[in-house]
Amino acid sequence: MDLKKIGIVGTGYIAKGLVLALENKHEVVVSKVLTRRKTSECTDFPKKELLTNNVDELIEHADLIVECSGDVIHGTDMIDKCIRASLPIVTMNSELHVTTGSYFVKKGFITEAEGDQPGCLAKLKEEALEMGFKPLVYGNVKGFLNHNPSLKEMQYWSKKSGMSLQMVTSFTDGTKVEIEQALVANGLNAGIAGDGLLGMDVEDIYSGATFLADKAKELGYPISDYILSAKPSPAVFITAEHDENQRKALMNYKMGEGPYYTLFGYHHLCYLEIYKTIKRVLYGGGVLLNNGEFPKISVAAIAKRKLKPGQLIVNGIGSFEVRGKACKIADNPSHVPIGLLKNVVVKRPIEPGQPLHFDDIEIPDSLALRVWQDIEKKAREKPTI
Repeated sequence: MDLKKIGIVGTGYIAKGLVLALENKHEVVVSKVLTRRKTSECTDFPKKELLTNNVDELIEHADLIVECSGDVIHGTDMIDKCIRASLPIVTMNSELHVTTGSYFVKKGFITEAEGDQPGCLAKLKEEALEMGFKPLVYGNVKGFLNHNPSLKEMQYWSKKSGMSLQMVTSFTDGTKVEIEQALVANGLNAGIAGDGLLGMDVEDIYSGATFLADKAKELGYPISDYILSAKPSPAVFITAEHDENQRKALMNYKMGEGPYYTLFGYHHLCYLEIYKTIKRVLYGGGVLLNNGEFPKISVAAIAKRKLKPGQLIVNGIGSFEVRGKACKIADNPSHVPIGLLKNVVVKRPIEPGQPLHFDDIEIPDSLALRVWQDIEKKAREKPTI
């Protein structure tokens, strides 16, 4: 195979790591990296000579695009341009998928990558189905949760981890896991147990997995959810059923007595795993995971504290004003997806714990906003889990 040129959108934690991870690969080369910052100011970025502010230059020099900006509004604009140029898109941006990703499903090739939990769960599902398992639970494992962390605490962890304040805050307040599992639900043909994930705090992963499997059986469809476990634990899991005639064999294989069996994925290594999906796409392996054409689940913005008229929310995801909560689109008309909250102004008083609706805010026009309005309309017209 000829050397393939990889263009990257974004210059944050994931993009920097990906440039280094691809440096010694023999099938691909990073051609250009798109940034909105002045290239002279990107002093901490490896391979600064690859940086460009011009999306047309990015497209001209690429055979495949990796979008990992973490920005829904910007990412939507860039993916739209790249798909119009007939380039395949690999993402590490679950925030974008659950907000606008469905718009691109029939317009071109777009897939989330392995590395973050949704992509790892999609890969684990492929393996489970090949072995004859019938998934009931697509599970994420989270070690810590604080719906309303302090700025000082998040600044400490941001500095310690080398990640942005926004990223660390979205991990801590639960927004990230709600987004990830919404993507999993939409992309793997599952649902959620109700508005807001259950997120059980458990000592034993197996007991939590069994509880969620019982819930899925009660509901009559597979569910996407997570458990809280402070102990060292796998990254993701699938709890499934199997044919009765395999019960004895599965007992011999130390899978338990049934009727539920839990398969684990023990790592998610973010940018280090993106290359696996790049190769999958380049060799014709097809989509690993996207949000589906008709999503059922969104992630609503919920106020963390009292919001006042005139207040500016610069970014919703990873902010100290709101957090994300998975919800059924059909049951929550006019809710504001947290991924759309960028430079919006509050128009009405909003109490802590209250979801934001479009009548509550002034929101700038964008392709992402118009795309969401179309997605929501179609989603409410389709039957939902």
